[in-house]
Amino acid sequence: MRGFPVLDIKRPVARLARRCAGGALLVGLSVLALAPSTARADTILVMGDSLSAAYGIDPQAGWVNLLKQRLGDEHDVVNASISGETTSGGSARLLDMLGQYHPDIVLLELGGNDGLRGLSPQQMQVNLAKMIERSQQRGAEVLLLGIEVPPNYGPAYSDAFRGVFTQLASEYQVPLLPFLLQNVDLENMLQSDGIHPTAEAQPIILDNVWPKLKPLLTSPASAEE
Repeated sequence: MRGFPVLDIKRPVARLARRCAGGALLVGLSVLALAPSTARADTILVMGDSLSAAYGIDPQAGWVNLLKQRLGDEHDVVNASISGETTSGGSARLLDMLGQYHPDIVLLELGGNDGLRGLSPQQMQVNLAKMIERSQQRGAEVLLLGIEVPPNYGPAYSDAFRGVFTQLASEYQVPLLPFLLQNVDLENMLQSDGIHPTAEAQPIILDNVWPKLKPLLTSPASAEE
């Protein structure tokens, strides 16, 4: 009967140990190389109001969910939008969201409800500035998604409201989409309340956001341009 091979007892034990450890390391590296990667490139946090919460339509049809579909599994999109949210409410919630999700990119789509309530543009600016600063302190890129108030609010208020977004973008050097609903047919693509976009408007909204968001992504998305 054939026996087991005899080890050379003159060979140093330390050398044998090193060879065994080296072999184990190679096996471990090979397993890691073969294992599929599950890491996502970015976590994107959307802090918005009803325009991003898909108010009045199927949530699956909302532009944030369409963004998830466009990005696929490469990026993780967290929609923390709440209908009726103001910049004050968003500012109060942001720290918890940053701590929970550790986003790489924060999309700020707030201010519309401040405008509809006639709240102070100056206070809105203070609230949004806090959100930008806190996001940047956590190492996140910020994209501002602006909105406009109806013309019946008067030019003075409308100009001050619009100026909040441009001033913040300039001061904090963050990209800005001046009007989230640009190119949306506001005569035919709003719900019966005359405020919220229909499902048909959602792909247009995403196409507005996409050129501003894409340069912030860690790696190119697989979606079509």
